[in-house]
Amino acid sequence: MSIESIDHVALPIQKVDEVLSFYESVGFRIDTSFAPRLYSAHVGQQKINFHHPSLWKNSNFTLRGPMAKPGGGDLCFVWSGTANALERKLHSLSILTIEGPVERMGGRSFGSVMGKSYYVRDPDQNLIEFIIYPSED
Repeated sequence: MSIESIDHVALPIQKVDEVLSFYESVGFRIDTSFAPRLYSAHVGQQKINFHHPSLWKNSNFTLRGPMAKPGGGDLCFVWSGTANALERKLHSLSILTIEGPVERMGGRSFGSVMGKSYYVRDPDQNLIEFIIYPSED
């Protein structure tokens, strides 16, 4: 037996509506089944759990990193389209690219495979990276 994949990560959030709107706008499906304390954003078989301020500020809630605060996340998402499509998408959503395109080694970067990355921030100031890998055609 071994670890197969990452199932989900969790982030504390402050700007609930803005954060949910941001992740939905870039392509995640939003689940509010456990609102108002917990929300989630899904893509493929992975998800991000978002802890509402009433949850992460509660001293009785200990199933989190003890220093977790909004803005402490650093996440990378694989973009399946072209760099031009990503640039158009970010521009159409008024999401400022703070760095990129730059070559980066990501999770698929064994050997010499490099990706092209763009960095943005979500409404809570988490660092969000979009990486584009070369086509395998």
